[in-house]
Amino acid sequence: MEPAISDAYIPAEMAKRAEASAIRKANRDFLSAFFLAVQAGSFIAFGAAFFTSVIHDSALGVGLTKLIGGMTFSLGLVLVIIAGADLFTGDTLMVMGCFSGKIKVRQMLRGWVFVFMGNLVGALAIVAMIHYSGHWLGNSGAIGAKALAIANAKVNLTFTQALASGMLCNILVCLAIWLCYSSRSVTDKILSIIFPITAFVAMGFEHSIANMYFIPAGLVLKHNPGIVALLNGADLSNLTTSGFLLKNLLPVTIGNMVGGAIFVGTIYWILYLRKQDS
Repeated sequence: MEPAISDAYIPAEMAKRAEASAIRKANRDFLSAFFLAVQAGSFIAFGAAFFTSVIHDSALGVGLTKLIGGMTFSLGLVLVIIAGADLFTGDTLMVMGCFSGKIKVRQMLRGWVFVFMGNLVGALAIVAMIHYSGHWLGNSGAIGAKALAIANAKVNLTFTQALASGMLCNILVCLAIWLCYSSRSVTDKILSIIFPITAFVAMGFEHSIANMYFIPAGLVLKHNPGIVALLNGADLSNLTTSGFLLKNLLPVTIGNMVGGAIFVGTIYWILYLRKQDS
């Protein structure tokens, strides 16, 4: 009996696994792709809700609070990778299969659209269930007040801030997924995820799918006078549907695409999959 292999895959092998993943995703039927995407949107929303609940009344310093918050938010990508789901931000790595000619550009773009919409449906479903569960009313409404403050801060970013923050976020998210391609066990994958995801959350970078939970949650909570009163007169004028779509989701999504597709997918394709003249 041959001994089990425990060494991590090397980067050249990781690139081939990423390419194979792109091919599988590009050839999924619509129903499978959509429901895997709904799952991913709900998983990331669970991570976002967990993050808010844990940090809402932290008496620790800002740095430690953000560190703990980042670790709790990691739940979302752990569920995506281990349970199996399809996340738009991670799918930007499909460019590796596209550059190799294994999938067509239209297949990749179609997949991105289906997954983005499925992620939105999943995230909004969790917003609705969290709302009706009464979770935001916990600790005398303090959890809801924190969720509302998070949403309001996101819609008050400038376009440039949201764009750059989206790029930085998805560099780290895609690096987490890239590291998972080195893994041979569930434990390896979880450890690969925790540090990059904790880093992006602790540094306050912007994730389009997480914001599909955070900002709609704020839009719901804005109509609760008791929760709004806990923010002591904060200006919520930008917290609108257009504020969500145009001031945050649009630039953050563009940034996520550039960060993942160019700074991770393209770079690793050049390094490990590009055919070189002999």
